[in-house]
Amino acid sequence: MYFHNFDPVLFRLGFLEIRYYGLVYLLGFLLVFLFLRKYKKELSLKEDDVYNLIFYLFIGVILGARIFHFIFSEPYILINDPLEFFRIWNGGMSFFGSLTGVILMVYIFCKRYKTSFFKTADVLVLPATIALFFGRIANFINAELIGRITDVSWCVIFPTYSQCRHPYQIYAALSHLVLLIILIFTWKLKEKRKLKNGVVFVSFVVFYSLLRITTDFFREDLRIFGFTIWQYISLAFLLLGIYIYKKLKN
Repeated sequence: MYFHNFDPVLFRLGFLEIRYYGLVYLLGFLLVFLFLRKYKKELSLKEDDVYNLIFYLFIGVILGARIFHFIFSEPYILINDPLEFFRIWNGGMSFFGSLTGVILMVYIFCKRYKTSFFKTADVLVLPATIALFFGRIANFINAELIGRITDVSWCVIFPTYSQCRHPYQIYAALSHLVLLIILIFTWKLKEKRKLKNGVVFVSFVVFYSLLRITTDFFREDLRIFGFTIWQYISLAFLLLGIYIYKKLKN
């Protein structure tokens, strides 16, 4: 049994607070920027195009994450106080919302700048997975997205919860490490065997969904017929990934 006593704020400077979770977003966009600069020639992008794509990604991540969060997690809050949508510092970011927003914005960008959507997506999922790993660690530090009640020896008592729980955030972080290994292997396999563009992206969608379905059994959340809403959404993305994979093979 462990007692959670982490401070989500890295340091304070007057009214300004630097939080671990915010730094993860900064890290994520920095990694994406570095990857895009490295592969900009392969993607037929100019230096300015890289910055423009970062802006597209930022819009997709924020809008998608907030929209999905309020639709599937807290619709009543948005109904009572619509301005809460803009208070990002209060938390409430859905991964699947971010993923949907990013896919849409990358598609729009690639159409406008005449570059390959799947080739771009293959590059983006690698830094995104690294950021996801650190994001779940930040969730643990924030004592959010807690696990279900358990008596395992490594259970954690979080500040506002009296009973010991699974460290779901750590399980999820470890699953992202597994996902990263799979993607690196797929990337190398793509280069070696000249596989089609999109295979790394599809692997991300498929294996993230499978791992998410698995880890969410340990998450404390509303359940419908024994499954969380995010497990149902994971299943939908899993089927979508399989469908795209079959299209790529044809």
